[in-house]
Amino acid sequence: MLLDQLRAHAAARPRFGYRRLHLLLRREGVVVNHKRIYRLYRLEGLSVRTKRRKRMVAAPRTVLPAATRPNERWSMDFVSDVTESGRRFRVFAVVDDFSRRCVALVADTSFSGTRVSRILEEVGSVHRLPEMVVRDNGPESPARRSISGRTSGRSSFTSFDRASRWRTRTSRASTGSSATSA
Repeated sequence: MLLDQLRAHAAARPRFGYRRLHLLLRREGVVVNHKRIYRLYRLEGLSVRTKRRKRMVAAPRTVLPAATRPNERWSMDFVSDVTESGRRFRVFAVVDDFSRRCVALVADTSFSGTRVSRILEEVGSVHRLPEMVVRDNGPESPARRSISGRTSGRSSFTSFDRASRWRTRTSRASTGSSATSA
């Protein structure tokens, strides 16, 4: 009798666990200990079925065409390393994708968005700004508004997810292989 009622409730409500099924039985007037309900619940194999996560549709990756001339596209990235004494530092690298020339290489312990935009302005006063600046969506992403606001109309900024690391490979190659990405 009790087992039949438990099975009937579990079949009607597969997302209910033994505690909620126990409450349903008590509302029907069945006086039974929750530990007994748990034992019967487990013996019958009435575990709550876990919901499967919906798979996210993978966004199509945009493959950038190879740069055909200097100052067409720059890649910027941050590289970090640790000194022998344990102090962490970061290097901001900007590389021309066509010539693989390092346009800017600045080392410091931290970089703010305004500092990055100031560095890009200084580089822009020496070199002609490119049509496009490519960077990944790393920890420096909050600097996006500050950077794009200061160079508005002169360069377009393109961001990529962190999984597409090959796009910033040129900037890491010029800063040395001992550094690891931030």
